[in-house]
Amino acid sequence: MGRSHVLVDARRCTYRVGIAAALTIAPLACHFSAAEVVDPTAAAAIEKFLARPTLAHQYSASRRLEASGSGQRAWLDVQTHFTLESGLRYEVMAEGGSGYIRSRILRSLLDEEQRLIARGGSAGVAVSAANYEFKPEGVNEEGLAVVGLKPLRKDRSLFIGRMFLTAADGDLVRMEGRLAKNPSFWVTRAHAVRSYRRINGVLMPVSLETTAQLRLLGSSALRMTYRYSHIDEQPVSDEQE
Repeated sequence: MGRSHVLVDARRCTYRVGIAAALTIAPLACHFSAAEVVDPTAAAAIEKFLARPTLAHQYSASRRLEASGSGQRAWLDVQTHFTLESGLRYEVMAEGGSGYIRSRILRSLLDEEQRLIARGGSAGVAVSAANYEFKPEGVNEEGLAVVGLKPLRKDRSLFIGRMFLTAADGDLVRMEGRLAKNPSFWVTRAHAVRSYRRINGVLMPVSLETTAQLRLLGSSALRMTYRYSHIDEQPVSDEQE
């Protein structure tokens, strides 16, 4: 592998770890402070979303991580445990594909998530008034309330995009956006989608997908899905997709 290719791969790794870790640990707490409220349904959904208490939920979950780029693919199956006392722990149960992608991207993503949680870095990437401006945009064809997200600073841990809430009760369904600042010249048109659903009555992340266009190398993609076994020490009883 040539030196230039190594440099490009290193920048690709930085992009994936940066955006995925930021969305992975972002808590659901936020404060709406938009100057203009143009849609009453979206505004009401935000108020319901914000009215709920913010709690950190302990969990055990298996995760599937997959990444591809430059004609290479790799995957990891890991078991994760999060507690308030110990933070995030993970164990790789099975793996395959490119060793470089596994070590430099997939494991690096998990390691970065551990570090951010351990040093209390969630405040800097939280969906909060300290980091974003919010603007209700209306209701889309899915019947979801759409809220625009505008970061208050250019930071690769923040993103420009939207959050989608159920119109009836303000539950977060997904977040979509692009990095507020590209991590390098090599990354363009970066996009991320994070999905949530209620499991055992608790709103939890269930998937993360990122795509990007890499100069000279073409498209790149990463996907991570969760399957929970316990939340707040209670066995998960409902079906998970």
